[in-house]
Amino acid sequence: MIRKIGMIGTGNMGSAILRGIVDADYVKAGQIYVYDVSKRKMREITEDIPGINPAEDCQDVAENSDLIILAVKPLYIREVIDEIHPFLQGKAVLSIAAGWTVSMLKKELEGSGAAWLRVMPNTPALVGEGMTAICDDTTFSQEDFDFAKGIFDAVGKTRVLPERLFDGVIAISGSSPAYVYMMIEAMADAGVREGLPRSYAYEMAAQSVLGSALMVLSSGTHPAALKDAVCSPGGTTIEAVAALEKNGFRNAILEAMRVCAEKSREMSR
Repeated sequence: MIRKIGMIGTGNMGSAILRGIVDADYVKAGQIYVYDVSKRKMREITEDIPGINPAEDCQDVAENSDLIILAVKPLYIREVIDEIHPFLQGKAVLSIAAGWTVSMLKKELEGSGAAWLRVMPNTPALVGEGMTAICDDTTFSQEDFDFAKGIFDAVGKTRVLPERLFDGVIAISGSSPAYVYMMIEAMADAGVREGLPRSYAYEMAAQSVLGSALMVLSSGTHPAALKDAVCSPGGTTIEAVAALEKNGFRNAILEAMRVCAEKSREMSR
């Protein structure tokens, strides 16, 4: 049974997971060891989560943890695994690195005695509304798998999926918060142009996106039907929808997600 969690990398995603699971009381801060090469990030995470254990280096994390979460940028994963490789016997290693496939993890961890699991979360985990894909191809024991899944259940929703779908997962949930933030920013700018105070414009735009998403999730109604219900004949909304269509709104989203998934495939080669 996993007792202590180690986090290597406390950037946006790593810190979101840590804050989320501590806020959800899934694990206690004293059960967590963290390390980041940035002294600033280490200072921030230890200040934000009182009682968390700052480690001296990656090796320190590996030696003191049962589950090690690799939350560094993909290009540093191999370097980190090389550093902790001698200290992984009997440990569970979980990677959240985009583009790092199961076969890549298996190759790098060969001979270490560690079990491995690939996961793709997103940053809304920080507010308990993350969306995480968990790969069904793993060497985790069922008990450790359930514990790891519980980490991400504690900070949002999870789906267990085959790895062949992960490039699409990265496009639709891993990277998509960035697209949504851009849309909220653009909506708020338009509100400001119409005379709304900026703080109100951001609030109204963000709340509208949140409410619309909840409508999709809670109603079970097709998004197109929900859109149609807002578009009165000859009204303001249909004019806005027509302008979005004219300017390639749907195609821009489709193309953005296509290139995102393709980049993920390139990183896996």
